[in-house]
Amino acid sequence: MDRRAAVAAHSEELRKVNTGAPERIDVVIPVYNEGSNILRVLTAFEREVTSPIRILICYDQDADTTLAALRGLRTKFEIVPVRNRGRRAHGAVTTGMAFGRSPAVIVYMADDDYNAGLIDGMIAGFRAGCDVVIPSRFIPGGSMEGCRWYKAVPLRVAAWSLAHLARFPAHDPTNAFRLFSRRLLDSVKIESALGFTFSIELTAKCHRLGWKIAEVPARWFERSGGKSRFQVFDWAGSYLRWNFYISGTACLRLKRIDGENRSAGRAV
Repeated sequence: MDRRAAVAAHSEELRKVNTGAPERIDVVIPVYNEGSNILRVLTAFEREVTSPIRILICYDQDADTTLAALRGLRTKFEIVPVRNRGRRAHGAVTTGMAFGRSPAVIVYMADDDYNAGLIDGMIAGFRAGCDVVIPSRFIPGGSMEGCRWYKAVPLRVAAWSLAHLARFPAHDPTNAFRLFSRRLLDSVKIESALGFTFSIELTAKCHRLGWKIAEVPARWFERSGGKSRFQVFDWAGSYLRWNFYISGTACLRLKRIDGENRSAGRAV
């Protein structure tokens, strides 16, 4: 879908939202043996979320303990197990993104039972015209607790440099927990293939398109159960690639502004 068609489709989505019942948003949760965590997360959704959502549990194997924990569970939301068509975390998320045609997708972590209260606000941001809504740990009201220093330092350095040097409108570029509009997912191709690097890629491409990005403060705690699939060093090369892309966007905008100023000077 080209940019003009994507804009038209997005306008139609907003028209439907404003004239009728809001369309349901898909929440994609990639899992790997999260049986000890998933019920707490779903209980938090039951308690905190009022927006119409569908929860997609994206798993790798039928023996995953998450599926056993879901058997017989009753909630006010539809829960759909979705078999990963790719590999690992990246494949699970992209499979979930492609599963339906909801107007937006939220990627949520299977051990996060404390940020469910942000979902309604993220969806409200999308309804207001945002193509990416980012729960950020590095803005006032956000926090990151229990993170080991060798993981926290590169995350904070990358976040600070992109926000202050490249003027990137996101203070938490590596956080995978965020909302993406269907317009964005239909308009750009995901080139990343490792872990959660799709998240910074999609946000970087949204920024280059000049589409709206919003942030809300979020908390983050080092997980206490299960094994994290976030591998900051293994994915460092991919993150660095999109850091350069974001810096390139800043250079392109400076050149455009310089060209406009020159044109204005000649006109005077």
